[in-house]
Amino acid sequence: MNESKEKLIQFFRDTNLVGAEKAEEFAEHFHLKQFVKNDFFLQEGRISDEYLYLENGSMRSFAYDTEGNDITTNFFTGNQVVFEISSFFNRTASKENIQALTDSSGWFITYRELNNLFHATPEFREFGRHILVRGFSSLKSRMLSMITETAEERYVNLLTSHPEIFVYAPLKNIATYLGITDTSLSRIRRDYSKK
Repeated sequence: MNESKEKLIQFFRDTNLVGAEKAEEFAEHFHLKQFVKNDFFLQEGRISDEYLYLENGSMRSFAYDTEGNDITTNFFTGNQVVFEISSFFNRTASKENIQALTDSSGWFITYRELNNLFHATPEFREFGRHILVRGFSSLKSRMLSMITETAEERYVNLLTSHPEIFVYAPLKNIATYLGITDTSLSRIRRDYSKK
């Protein structure tokens, strides 16, 4: 077993749905991929064909609004799965871009390889279902926060749950993710630091 896949194997095991032997077997289907800062994992207009376990580094997904503004839709850090779910499963052109914010690396599996594994192995199906449910839950929470929380509450929640984002992501990306302007974010940060 390639020792460099230990974090990937542990990621499978951490769900408590996959035993050690199966985790190693699943890891054998994943391939190393490395990114230099600003490299794209996915570009708008292309079909998402790779499911990536991001081992280290950071990425963000973004789309352009109707006025051409770059709007951050998500941030990804080490020990997370990165892919554009709609494009990946529906085999349609992505409306999002996914780009490395720092030098990053991880392990990927193609759509075809993932489907083969998914249909052949009940444990991988359970793992996949777990990841999808977790992702959907996170998306739903984010959607509701944009409706039910103030900008300051969203800022504080992001700061406390993912402080690392403030280390590697430009503030303009964080502002669009929070649904506010750069100026509003600066004011919120200034006011919050005085509390």
